[in-house]
Amino acid sequence: MTRSTHKIPNLAKAKWLNEPRLQAVLAVLNTGGGETRVVGGAVRNALLRVPISDVDLATTLEPRDVVQLAKGAGFGVHPSGIEHGTVTVVNRAAAFEVTTLRRDVETNGRHARVIFTKSFKEDALRRDFTINALSCNAKGEVFDYTNGYADILKHNIRFVGKPATRITEDYLRILRFFRFHSVYATGGVDKDALAACTRLRKGLQKISVERIRQELIKLLVAPRAAETLKVMAKSGILRLILPYTEEWRVLKRLPSDAVLRLFVLAQKPDELKDLLRLSREEGARIATLVNAPAITPALREKERRAMLYVLGPEQWRSAVQLSFARSRAKVGDRAWAKLLRLAEQWQAPQFPLNGDDLLRKGHVAGPFIGEFLQRAEDYWIAGNFVANKGDLLAYIEGMNS
Repeated sequence: MTRSTHKIPNLAKAKWLNEPRLQAVLAVLNTGGGETRVVGGAVRNALLRVPISDVDLATTLEPRDVVQLAKGAGFGVHPSGIEHGTVTVVNRAAAFEVTTLRRDVETNGRHARVIFTKSFKEDALRRDFTINALSCNAKGEVFDYTNGYADILKHNIRFVGKPATRITEDYLRILRFFRFHSVYATGGVDKDALAACTRLRKGLQKISVERIRQELIKLLVAPRAAETLKVMAKSGILRLILPYTEEWRVLKRLPSDAVLRLFVLAQKPDELKDLLRLSREEGARIATLVNAPAITPALREKERRAMLYVLGPEQWRSAVQLSFARSRAKVGDRAWAKLLRLAEQWQAPQFPLNGDDLLRKGHVAGPFIGEFLQRAEDYWIAGNFVANKGDLLAYIEGMNS
C-alpha cells in the first residue's frame, strides 16, 4: 500500500480530523461511490505536530459529482476552480477545497495540463515534496507513496522523484523548496535538490512577479529565513529575484516581519515597491523605513517620546527593531526591550491647535496656516508636549512680531 520504511502513526484520535464538519463532508463524499481523503499540509503538519490551518481534500470523484453530492447534503458549493478539478465545499462556515485526483500530461514550467485519475498514488507522485505527498482517510490511516514520513522524521525537504523533473514542471518550485526548507528543515539543504535548483535557476525568469513575491514573503517570515537566503545567494538564485545585501547577521536578529526583513535584504529598498509590486501599505512601510532615524537606548526620555510621536507606534517598533538588529547588543537586552515597550506604555497627546483656532485669531486662510501649524507643532514637540493652546497661539504671534 505504501512505500514508507517507518511505521506511521494513525491519526484517528487527532482532534482536527474528528472535527464534526470535516467528518460530515468526508462521510457524504465517501458515500458517492468514490474515495475522499485529507491530503497535503494538514497531514504533514499533524505528523510534524505543528498547528494546522487549512484542510484540503482529494477525491476520486469528478468535480460534477462532488458538486451534486455536496448540494444534496445541503453544503455550500463554490466551483471557482472547477476547470482545474477543484470545488470548495462549505459546511457551517468551514470551507474545504476538494480536488479530483490528477495526473500531469503536459507541463511548461508554469502551468500543467492534467487529466483526472482514480489513483491516489499517481496524484502523490505529481506533488512537489515528499512531505506534502501523504494522505489520510476519515479513520486516520495515513498513506505514504513517496517515503515522505521518513523525511518528516528527519525534518528533510526532498522533491518527489527527480528534482529536475519536478522543477521543470513549475519553476516556482525552486522558491517553494527554499521556503519549505526554511520552515520545516533542521539540517542542511538536500544536496540533490540544491544542485537541481542551482542548475535550473534561470527558469525563475519565466515566473510572474506576483507569484515570486508571494513565495518570497512567506520565506522571509520563516524561522530559518536568514540562513536559507544565504544559501540562495551562494547558489546564484537570490540575485535573480532582487539585488541584495549580505547583512545575514542583521536579518537573523530581526523579528518575523517580512517587510522589515525585506528592507534589510534589499540593496535598493526604495525600488522594492515597483520591483516586487508590493502593496500600497507595504510600499509605505518601506518608504518610512528608508527615512527612519537610528534609535539607541542612549536617547533621553524627551527625545524618545518626540521620535515616537513623529513615527507613530508601528514605525517606532520597526525602527527600534532595526536599530537593535544592527547594534552589538545581546538578544534580550533590557535597555532595548524598554525602548520597544514605550509604544505601549506612553500614549501620545493630541496636538491642541488647529486651523480654526488661527482663523478665529484673524489669520487669513491659505498655505501659511499649514506652515504656522507645523512650526507650532515642532515647538510643542521640542517642549516635551507641555505647551497648551494659549501658549502655542502666543508662540505664533511672537513669530509674526
